[in-house]
Amino acid sequence: MLKKFLTTLIILFCSTNIAICEELVIPQSKYPDYAYIYLGPDKYEKINRQVFAFNLGLNKYAIRPIHILWCSIIPEYGIERIQTAYKNIEYPKRLVSTVIQKDFKASKTETARFLTNTTIGIGGMFDPAKRYFNIEPVNEDMEQALTKCKCNSGSYIVLPIMNGTTARGIAGKILDTSLNPTSYVGTPILAMVKAGLAVNRTSYIQPLIKMIESTYADPYEISKKMYGIDNYIKCHNLDRKEILENGFKIIKEEEENKSNELVENTLNMRGKRDSDKNNPERLTVADIIKGGANIDNIILKSYNLDNSQLMADILIEDYHPQNPVVDSMRTALFDLPEVDDSIWNELSIWNRCFSKKIKTASVNITPNKENYKFKYIMQNDKNSPVAIIYPSIGEGITSHHSVVLAKIFYDEGYSVIIQGSHFQWEFVKSMPEGYKPGVPSEDIKYLKTVTTKIIDNLEKKYNCKFNGKTVIGTSFGALTTLFLANEEYKNNTLNITKYISICPPVELVYAMEQFDKNSEEWSKSPNNIKNKAALTAAKIVQLTDMKDTAKNLNLKTLPFTEEEGKLITGFIMHQKLSDLIFTIENIQKNKKTNIYETINNMNYRDYTEKYLLGEKYKTMEDLRNNSNLLSISDYLENNSNYKIYHSLDDYLVNQKQLKQLKIHTGKKTILLSNGAHLGFLYTPEFLKDLKQEISLNTKNTKVNN
Repeated sequence: MLKKFLTTLIILFCSTNIAICEELVIPQSKYPDYAYIYLGPDKYEKINRQVFAFNLGLNKYAIRPIHILWCSIIPEYGIERIQTAYKNIEYPKRLVSTVIQKDFKASKTETARFLTNTTIGIGGMFDPAKRYFNIEPVNEDMEQALTKCKCNSGSYIVLPIMNGTTARGIAGKILDTSLNPTSYVGTPILAMVKAGLAVNRTSYIQPLIKMIESTYADPYEISKKMYGIDNYIKCHNLDRKEILENGFKIIKEEEENKSNELVENTLNMRGKRDSDKNNPERLTVADIIKGGANIDNIILKSYNLDNSQLMADILIEDYHPQNPVVDSMRTALFDLPEVDDSIWNELSIWNRCFSKKIKTASVNITPNKENYKFKYIMQNDKNSPVAIIYPSIGEGITSHHSVVLAKIFYDEGYSVIIQGSHFQWEFVKSMPEGYKPGVPSEDIKYLKTVTTKIIDNLEKKYNCKFNGKTVIGTSFGALTTLFLANEEYKNNTLNITKYISICPPVELVYAMEQFDKNSEEWSKSPNNIKNKAALTAAKIVQLTDMKDTAKNLNLKTLPFTEEEGKLITGFIMHQKLSDLIFTIENIQKNKKTNIYETINNMNYRDYTEKYLLGEKYKTMEDLRNNSNLLSISDYLENNSNYKIYHSLDDYLVNQKQLKQLKIHTGKKTILLSNGAHLGFLYTPEFLKDLKQEISLNTKNTKVNN
């Protein structure tokens, strides 16, 4: 009776609440305020932040230890079987939800799945419905039914233990509980079973909580955004498999159209070249491949060949280019199966996969400031060479790319040190007051100090002397790597033997302008941004699930349009800038703040003008010249201890910049035919060349546990 009363009360509250998100007027800004778009104004932000901070502390000291114990007792396989069985038990809530929504196709699907998995699947512990009969699950709950019944969500509120939700979400949870068969069984033994099921089910959220805590400067704000988008996806059935399938279908049709246009243009060009007596050369397939991935420019590049024409040093086979922004997103495919492979859950103390063997330590850079954390893994022979990784802009020490690079180097016999980007909030928190990153020639002084202290710390701790040092950087970290090389060229203190730079911006200000241009593309067609962003996010979630479950996922294309690609990269890049500004302005996490009204109207150029320009760099041109790779041309021309990888279609550089880079570096710069910005990292051609470059011709050793 109490449950019924509360449910009725909350439903009435939902129905009369005036915060109807669909009718909110979205504030005009350079970047979408996704928290506002999906959840409306945060009426209870002050108390929400305090409860959120309490929940994080409770999770750290009470809930997470229970999950670690549970996951250390039961292997991954057992946890998955229990979770599958529990989902099967929840069939009534899915059935009722789909019936209320009049989605009878989904009702039929869920019934077929329940009967199949309960019988053949041994009480639901296995999922033969999906594996053998291709009957995909439909993840419905009662909040979705309330949404279909036009119940408004109400304001965002953070509850103790439950975390972020809305009034409609609370009502949905109550109804879900009333439809769960386990709610009506109360014997002591079954109560213990239910407690185990609850621990098992909630353990899946721990990796996400850990990621939010360690990656973002303001965990509350990003949690609110994630909840809002995820809830919208769920309540509008964007989590159905048809969404991803339709995305691939659209891209396939686009590729077919482009192929037809390419053939037609190629034939036309051949006819023109054959009729031109002064230029009798015929257009070849090799010409097209070497021209790059942009279809509109391929013919022009191939047709106008001359002595200064850029040509690929490495041709990537079986690469189906889409557009530079989406091609850059293929960097997410950069992975190695051995990195996270384990029969144990990620939380288990027995999980000894490679990523878990990497240790965390810290060094103090500035007195009375937080220590700077770094990760490392040592070879058995502590005197082995060491590789130092500088990641892309805004990436911390938990960057997955850094872990994959660490595995590659470790397998070649290196110890590895993983640092975070200096253009990242954690780095700023350990630096002196007033430090604001963004000028490579200035930043490198601080970064060099950090690297020196880390190396000294490890050599002292393990009583060793690293036999050679290699620095490798990606994107902004690649630019930093070369500026470090120039600094060491003038004043050698670290004794680094090799530098590897992958996709460095040749002109940092130009790259910044491209970020801003792509990120603000959404404002040209702001209509229905809510659905566009959610649809894009839904594809990412499903694609990630595919990547996690498939042993050999070989994607030829990604299911994103260019507009969707810009939405994704715009969100990621602005989130990194947001975290940095939040830290620079010294905003407290557990208090209400209006900083996001400012942040959502700041792009990278605004950041530069506000924080970097001053007495030393008075204009943007001063900064442009000082942060240009060619400003260190003396080092680039007179040294051979470095190697640069770039692609012909990287949208953060232009052809003129790449030509200038080639002139100053010659064969020390390797151009790949495709891949845009870091979108070639996973390709066999790049990996083969990188491994040859770093090979020590020594037998691999194992971790000394």
